[in-house]
Amino acid sequence: MDLQEKARHKLQEKLGLPPQAVGMDGNELLGRLIRLSRVQTIKDIPQLTTALFPGTHCPLMGAAMIAGGIKDCLLVIVGTDECSYYTKSLTLSDRYGGINGRCVSVVLNSHDVTFGSAESMHKAFKEIVAEYQPKCVMLVTTCVIEVIGDDYDAIAEELTKQYSIPVMAVHTEHFKCEDHFPGFERAITACQSIMQPQECDGSVNVLGQRFGDFADTELYALLTKSGVKIGVQLPSGCTSDDIRRAPAAKINIVVNDIALPLAQAMQEQYNIHYVYFNRFAAPEKILQAYQHLFAYLELPLPAEVNAKFDECKALEQETMPVVQGVPYIFGNTQYDCFELNNYLCRLGLVPQLIQSNKLRQEHFEDIKGILATTDPYVCKAANIAPLQYVYDALHPWIYIGHEFGERLRRKGIAQLHSDPAGKMLGFECNTFLLKILQQAVADAKVFIKEAGL
Repeated sequence: MDLQEKARHKLQEKLGLPPQAVGMDGNELLGRLIRLSRVQTIKDIPQLTTALFPGTHCPLMGAAMIAGGIKDCLLVIVGTDECSYYTKSLTLSDRYGGINGRCVSVVLNSHDVTFGSAESMHKAFKEIVAEYQPKCVMLVTTCVIEVIGDDYDAIAEELTKQYSIPVMAVHTEHFKCEDHFPGFERAITACQSIMQPQECDGSVNVLGQRFGDFADTELYALLTKSGVKIGVQLPSGCTSDDIRRAPAAKINIVVNDIALPLAQAMQEQYNIHYVYFNRFAAPEKILQAYQHLFAYLELPLPAEVNAKFDECKALEQETMPVVQGVPYIFGNTQYDCFELNNYLCRLGLVPQLIQSNKLRQEHFEDIKGILATTDPYVCKAANIAPLQYVYDALHPWIYIGHEFGERLRRKGIAQLHSDPAGKMLGFECNTFLLKILQQAVADAKVFIKEAGL
């Protein structure tokens, strides 16, 4: 290593910067990562490079996607013309009503930034109400608003009273977070302001469903077969009136982490308990979720639940000999990162590197399970550029997540992605996973032979 290279590395270490992939080999990159056993907080997990590919989306995108699922919600972006253009281009689909649909913007000028935007916002909102006559409004603030410090919670409250329209303030500053997921969480949590006390009708709300139609899931089929009424499905195709009536439910079913704060707030305000029913990989976790749900509903557990559990365990026994000792790199899936990796370790696979941008206290039980069998490297997602070097050092059989499949194949690596699981809930998540695992191992054997490895 020459003096210039040494100086660059010293500066990176001094500033706490992640390494750059250019000119590095996989072993050098791995030497800069840490093992899972040393991780205590998300700040401990390094990233492979400073720049991420394909780049991070800001929370504004997350908020816009939530608003898209509320059929009569008008999305109002407050900020720069760049933020407005980005959001408008995102919302040109029929879901938002196209070019003249339910996404508008209030673009601030230098006077607004210097002296405050409240006056401009009130003037613009008067025009918006006259032209669009919205049933509810999601008022989304961008980075410039958060920097200058205008109080949009107070502004939203004023507009709600003045026009008798629910106006939800959603803060989407990007400089405080790394991706768009806070936008999902904040937008769905803001919907609590629309809700009003209701008499309980014994229904269940489904909170956090982002992909697919809940009516196509195993969970929906078992609930309706047991005579359970489905309440609001937020944010998948509901209306502001549906949200207003959400407190009529007996139970909230949380199917994604983005809805946990809302469920917790509803439990505190309306005494509505919630069941965490994510896309679990392990059959035991799925069975437990069903048991908790039907216990809260005060209904007998359907016989089909135990039958499906037994089917999953049988398929699991069939899969285990196929996947024993198979090394893999984890990128991203529709499943919970650490719950899935713990389950894969139980099956006999060997994680070499796990990528994750999230770490909660509840994850440490699954991390304990992973560490009982192995101690993989960890890094933040997602940057598939430097991973090219890592593949040559670790030689995994499978890459789990999004990557360029043909490039992986040339290195003797099979790709496993779980996008279809985003539309599933229940034991179907486990069945799907086990089947694609078997296929991935079969593919890997072919690709390894083709690559001459």
